[in-house]
Amino acid sequence: MLEGLMMHYPLTMDRILEHGNRLYRHKRIKTLLPNGKMHEYTYGDLYRRVKRLCNVLEGLGLQMGDRVGTFAWNNYQHMELYFGAPLAGGVVHTLNIRLFPEQLAYIINHAEDRILFVDGTLLPLVEQVADRIPHVEHFVLFNVPPGREPRLPGQVHDYEALLADASEEYTWRVQDENQALGLCYTSGTTGNPKGALYSHRSMVLHTMGECQAMALGLTESDVVLPVVPQFHAMAWGLPYAATMVGATLVMPGPHLKPEALAQLIEAERVTVAAGVPTIWNGLYHELRTRPRDISSIRALVVGGSAMPRALIEAYERDLGVNVLHAWGMTELSPLGTVSKLLSHHQDLPAPQKWDVKARQGYPIFGVEMRIVDDAGHELPWDGTTMGELQVRGPWIIRDYFKLEGSSDAFTPDGWFRTGDVVTVHEDGFMTITDRTKDLVKSGGEWISSVELEGHLMAHPDVLEAAVIAMPDEKWQERPLAVVVLAPQAREQVQVEELNAFLEPRVARWWLPDAYAFVEEIPKTSVGKFDKKVLRERLAQGELRPIRAREATR
Repeated sequence: MLEGLMMHYPLTMDRILEHGNRLYRHKRIKTLLPNGKMHEYTYGDLYRRVKRLCNVLEGLGLQMGDRVGTFAWNNYQHMELYFGAPLAGGVVHTLNIRLFPEQLAYIINHAEDRILFVDGTLLPLVEQVADRIPHVEHFVLFNVPPGREPRLPGQVHDYEALLADASEEYTWRVQDENQALGLCYTSGTTGNPKGALYSHRSMVLHTMGECQAMALGLTESDVVLPVVPQFHAMAWGLPYAATMVGATLVMPGPHLKPEALAQLIEAERVTVAAGVPTIWNGLYHELRTRPRDISSIRALVVGGSAMPRALIEAYERDLGVNVLHAWGMTELSPLGTVSKLLSHHQDLPAPQKWDVKARQGYPIFGVEMRIVDDAGHELPWDGTTMGELQVRGPWIIRDYFKLEGSSDAFTPDGWFRTGDVVTVHEDGFMTITDRTKDLVKSGGEWISSVELEGHLMAHPDVLEAAVIAMPDEKWQERPLAVVVLAPQAREQVQVEELNAFLEPRVARWWLPDAYAFVEEIPKTSVGKFDKKVLRERLAQGELRPIRAREATR
């Protein structure tokens, strides 16, 4: 074999930071602080502060491979840690601020975090577990409210004071592209959370993949608003992608209410905003009630769970906003597919375009996918055959942190089992029909809870809907729809009306046997409907299902 005579050029994260500093040092990074004021500085400032931070970390005793925990909102300090920890030879470990104390302590201990950076507004949550995380030697705080005295063991430091005393001279410690860069844990809806340990190489390749024109296509002219939290799969890689292309970056801090987001999008002329469907559902209703000028948005990126087709249509029809559906997982770093219209879709009528946009889309280059049946046999891409989605690629994990060889999430031939049940059209557009654990299996047939939820949320009086399986003596399982109604409709809408709305849209035997009306559907730590909690409430008799009068099978 004749080898190519190419340079050895390690794909390490310092390459992206150096590139951003050299080409875009005057571009801006903005953060809406807890007090409502806007902090603003440049990529050049970021570069210099990251070097100071690396010196701080070494001064605190950081060894190569040590995990550095972060417990913070989306802000400029958190972004500095995205670069500083791995470039000092450590691993940035983003901690989910919405976990229960037991889960939070478990993850900190499992990762063996030695240094923990904490946003001062979140101190009460860390103090709850402070006596259960013995590995943590140093707590470094920023954005601490005036007069707030932390109740923490170990050594407690002020972030800005440490940086002020540190030198801007630093030589990056990372040299091997396969060295660990980041650690993110799954949401742990079943069993303990599991860690996805990313490398410098995988994250650099993910960043390049995300910026492909056929992916998110970020450029220097974009203004990017990551509403998706920085603790959720590295904020979908957007802080790294923005740095690579020099996009203006707007961080919302703790201000995630619809009104605050609407004001931020209008004031900063945001072009790309990314978040989960529950965020965009709330923003839509805010904008319908109190309109703002959000015409700057070229892509409203949605991921984390399926966005109802009705909400996609509403954004595009009522607000003129282009919705960009995407799919990914923590195990994928996270981006896997996007749903941009292709050339052969351009002449379709608007309703058919929205049908396409409601799919999760095609795999971006760098992600291979296949669907298989229960026996592991590969299934056709025909748009109707359902099977489990499996993926592989250079930014997909090959095992879980500290669980090497013990997980059944990987096939013998090296594919990752996603747990999503999907169909794939001939043109490569994938549609998630459900999670394997959320399918309703009625009389041996599958019913897609995701599809039922999407149709229900198209009803003008339905704000949210989650479908779970309800035990049935005859059919084993039947669908139960848990619904949040709009305030003005709560005394008016009947279950028969909702089933009549669904009837022309789904097979008759899919129609829910019962409905439970609630004030709010519980959410997971990353904003998805928490069906595990709903199933527990059903089993404990806390939900009060109202049965439809007519049998559906």
